[in-house]
Amino acid sequence: MILASFIEHHPHFTLHNLPYGIFSTPTKSARAGMAIGNHIIDLSKLFELHFFDGLIDHNVFQQQTLNAYIALGQHTHLTVRQKIQQLLTTESTFFQQHHTAFLFQQGEAKMHVPVQIGDYTDFYSSEEHAANVGKMFRPNAEPLLPNWKHMPIAYHGRSSSIITTNTNIKRPHGQILKGEDVVFSASQTLDIEIELGYIIGKENPLGTPVNIDAADSYIFGAVLLNDFSARDIQRWEYQPLGPFLGKNFATSISPWIVPYDALKDFLTDAPNQTQEVLPYLQEQNRKNFDIEITFEIETKDKQKSTVAVTNAKYLYWTAAQQIAHHTINGCNLRIGDLIGTGTISGKEKSSFGSLLELTWNGKEKIKIGKEERTFLQDGDTTILSAVCKIDDKQIGFGEVRNTIIE
Repeated sequence: MILASFIEHHPHFTLHNLPYGIFSTPTKSARAGMAIGNHIIDLSKLFELHFFDGLIDHNVFQQQTLNAYIALGQHTHLTVRQKIQQLLTTESTFFQQHHTAFLFQQGEAKMHVPVQIGDYTDFYSSEEHAANVGKMFRPNAEPLLPNWKHMPIAYHGRSSSIITTNTNIKRPHGQILKGEDVVFSASQTLDIEIELGYIIGKENPLGTPVNIDAADSYIFGAVLLNDFSARDIQRWEYQPLGPFLGKNFATSISPWIVPYDALKDFLTDAPNQTQEVLPYLQEQNRKNFDIEITFEIETKDKQKSTVAVTNAKYLYWTAAQQIAHHTINGCNLRIGDLIGTGTISGKEKSSFGSLLELTWNGKEKIKIGKEERTFLQDGDTTILSAVCKIDDKQIGFGEVRNTIIE
């Protein structure tokens, strides 16, 4: 196989994956690429070499986002993937003559936010996470509020501050309640949230809800999502309208979008719902993605530890339910919109998806090598990565890493 002759084994970017991203090099402007092994396939160069003749009539791959390509629709996406898979596995004169022109080492590239995100919605879909928060802040009441099992709860986030890997995050400042005094201060309880993000791949007209049976067809692909949170700012501001400055300073997504066509092989049964939901949220076959997500912290002094390992299969509310609920009032989704699952936590402490839970609101320290943490300190680098495995198939999302600075 040609694949084996030039592509090193890679646990994430296998032939079963072929994720999309936007990359640039010192000699090439930002453009669309596809990851395979340690390499990037320059899709714009393939277009210039007439590889997509008869399929795509203008060079959507030369643009700085994937939106125009996504708009071409699922048939085109599937055909492009099939042609690339064939290119990588079949001896051809085209490959032998041109591979040095369209293949680049990932280490040579800078990655960019892959889509223009018009709107970003963050859900609250993990029962374990919601219950943990309830136990911490409402210890004398039921952990879940009465509406939680009737519908997927969400808020609209800020798309302008969505970033990707290797982007530093300046510690946010804001109003904080200290005792009975309100002070302006840098956040002292800076946190992460392990999430999955769905990139919307087609649009519904304003006023037309998406039927739950068709909701999965609106997913172009998925990214890892780290929703940074200033807990002390959030705690003072969130009542009665919810997150604002405690959330909107930075949300980081992985640079590679794993396409739905690759993810569908890793669907698994979602948790049983214990509360009957209204008809528009009822599913005949409830499925989540079996994606194991790992969260690591590396300190300024290069101490590094795995902090948590969780899985998207734990989510109580599925992607289809999130999309159906998002649009039931007639809200129109647009290509490139980002839908976050909310923090993903499992039942065991080692699978909790935030430092808030892992340290139980700062009461229990965690070890990072020889150091200890309750929340993030300046110089800490957060690293999310994820893999899916079934039989001989394995795909991954790569990493999203960000360093906290003063």
